[in-house]
Amino acid sequence: MTEIRKYSAASLCKRIGMLCLGLITMAFGVAFSITAALGTSPISSVPYVTGAISGLSVGTTTIIMNALFVLIQIAILRRRYQWFQLLQLPAAILFGTTIDVASWLIRGIVPGAYWQQWLLCLLGIFLVALGVSMEVVARLIVTAGEGIVLAICQVAPVKFGNMKMTFDLTLVALSILLSFTFLGHLDGVREGTIAAAVLVGQLTKLLLHPMEAFEKACLN
Repeated sequence: MTEIRKYSAASLCKRIGMLCLGLITMAFGVAFSITAALGTSPISSVPYVTGAISGLSVGTTTIIMNALFVLIQIAILRRRYQWFQLLQLPAAILFGTTIDVASWLIRGIVPGAYWQQWLLCLLGIFLVALGVSMEVVARLIVTAGEGIVLAICQVAPVKFGNMKMTFDLTLVALSILLSFTFLGHLDGVREGTIAAAVLVGQLTKLLLHPMEAFEKACLN
C-alpha cells in the first residue's frame, strides 16, 4: 500500500486515469490483433483459444484467466502478497470488457489481403506497447500476468526478463496444445504471435521515454 499512499489525492486520480487509459489502449490492440487473424500476442493466446473452445468471448476468458493469475500469485507469495494488488481484478474486468467492446466497434474491418492483415497486426502491437507504457508510468499496479512473473522472481533466483520470456513461451505452448486437442487445428498462434513477442517489449522501451516525461509534467 506504500506505493499508493505516497501520492497526493490529485496525483492518484491522474494515475488511476492513466492506468485505465492504458488498459483500454491495450484492449484495442488485442482487438486489432484478433481482427488481423495472424495470431494474438502471447498473453492473449490462451484466452483466444479457450474462447474458441468454450464459445465464450475473448474478453470473458481474459477476465477468468486473470482471476486465476491473481489466485496463483496469492498461492506463491502467501503472507508476502500485497493485498492492494487485488486491484488487478477490477483492472482485468475493465481490460476484458473493453476487448469485447473494441472487437464489436471494429467488426466492420475485414482485411482482404495479407498485407492488410499485417497492417492491422502491427497496429495492434503498437497499441499494446503504448498501453503497457501507460500502465508502467501510472506506477500503481501491474497486470495479473506480470504479477505472476514478479511473484515467481520473489521466491526463485531468476531474472525478470528470463522469467517473462519463459512465462510467455509457456502460454503459447499451452495455447498450441489446447488448440490441437480441442479444435483439431492450430488457432490463435501464427506469425503475428512471434512478431508481438519480439516487438511489444522493444516498442515499450522506446515509448517509455516520452511517457516518463509526460508523467513528470502531468501526473505529479
